[in-house]
Amino acid sequence: MVEQVFKFSTGNEKAVEKLIMDENVHYIHMVFNKEEGLPEHYSNSNVYMSVIRGKLSIDLDDQGVHKYDAGNLLKIPKGIKMNVKNLDEDTLELIVVKSPAPSNM
Repeated sequence: MVEQVFKFSTGNEKAVEKLIMDENVHYIHMVFNKEEGLPEHYSNSNVYMSVIRGKLSIDLDDQGVHKYDAGNLLKIPKGIKMNVKNLDEDTLELIVVKSPAPSNM
């Protein structure tokens, strides 16, 4: 078998699953319920954030919270202050890709 297979959760429980963390890319699956999210931090690479389900509430560089529905893909440059939350009732599911991998920048 040439391919590698990575499994991720499919439920509604909070999850931050670091599926691929190699020298090329970081690929992370996240699930957050209402009022859950990430601690405020600065992006350590270019971040590509896909909203799979629910509604993402994100504040970038203190510009105020913007909301994005499922089907949106955000591109966030390195060095941006990020505050990622789920402020809505529905479960939020994200795929986050960091490229290049932070250790290579």
